[in-house]
Amino acid sequence: MKRCHLLSTLALVAVVALSGCKTKVTRVGSETDIDLSGRWNDSDSRRVSEKMIASPALYDRIDEYTAKNGKKPVVIVGMIRNLSSEHIQTETFTTDLERALINSGRVTFVAADKQRAALREERKQQQTWSTTETAKRLAAETGADLMLQGSIKTITDQEGKKSVIFYQIDLELIDLETTEKVWIESEKIKKYVKKNSFSF
Repeated sequence: MKRCHLLSTLALVAVVALSGCKTKVTRVGSETDIDLSGRWNDSDSRRVSEKMIASPALYDRIDEYTAKNGKKPVVIVGMIRNLSSEHIQTETFTTDLERALINSGRVTFVAADKQRAALREERKQQQTWSTTETAKRLAAETGADLMLQGSIKTITDQEGKKSVIFYQIDLELIDLETTEKVWIESEKIKKYVKKNSFSF
């Protein structure tokens, strides 16, 4: 009898444990700040893109370039070096910046390095397999005037279950011909993270 009672109790515990392991998903707004681990997340990426897009100096420098050269600049996204201790997808904020600048009508963007390789391969294929009327010309790319480059750096200070993580994101526009830095902007993010001990 005791054995049956024990088996029933174990079965009940197993059912309760399994029911507690169900995954619950709640949809939230894409601009809702949620920090689970304390590491870099979409909220940080959004803050960076918003800061860069809102930079008055960025548009001033672009307008100055246009006035000086008689045409709006052609921009290419170069390397955004991740010098942090985390894996960070920099495209999430550089794409936002590209979109804002293109929509402003002030600049033209050309494809970045990885995209260009695929496009060049496609053009080569067209020389053999496409009709003469539709094949795109080789060596007819638009050259960039300015390159967007930057870096992400982190400093982490940790003691026990507490840590402070500091991120510095620097972006700059560089004149490809003269190597002059046309624009520089930074965003700094600091997080205090406290991990709680498990308690049962």
